[in-house]
Amino acid sequence: MKKQSMSRRSFLMAGATTMVSSVLPELNASVTLELQNYKKKKIISFTDLKEDEPFYFAYPYDEDNSFIVKLGEVAAGGLGKQNDIVAFNQFCTHMGVSLCGTYKKEHKAMGACPAHLTSFDLTRHGMVIAGHATEALPQVQLEINDGIIYATGISGLMYGYNDNLDKGAK
Repeated sequence: MKKQSMSRRSFLMAGATTMVSSVLPELNASVTLELQNYKKKKIISFTDLKEDEPFYFAYPYDEDNSFIVKLGEVAAGGLGKQNDIVAFNQFCTHMGVSLCGTYKKEHKAMGACPAHLTSFDLTRHGMVIAGHATEALPQVQLEINDGIIYATGISGLMYGYNDNLDKGAK
């Protein structure tokens, strides 16, 4: 009786088919977005916002923990005619160090973080450019009504919180 064997090519094809078939359901998975009820808060008048000058404001709590900046170039999630106005939480997502005063207008970036040198690209939803952080800066959702800019929510989890709206859930 002749012993049946599998060729190397057949083995590789069978392995590849198995791997692809196990991943296919995940490719079609839908993303569930958890909506939270943030309070709408007046931030600044559109005319008071100066290009490349971050304005720090308190949101969603009463401490100055967020900033808004007019970048002068298109940004993901941007507001205004040029889609260049964005806002973010000001704490590094690596260890929660304040990024206040680290804005680099030539790169449209925040950082380097004073603790571990992480920098964030403000034109790309605050994604990490370099450094130890693995998460983008939480982006503050904005809207404009009658020339006034309002904060309406946050995309992403703020450093140190289990829930952005539960101040006691640190």
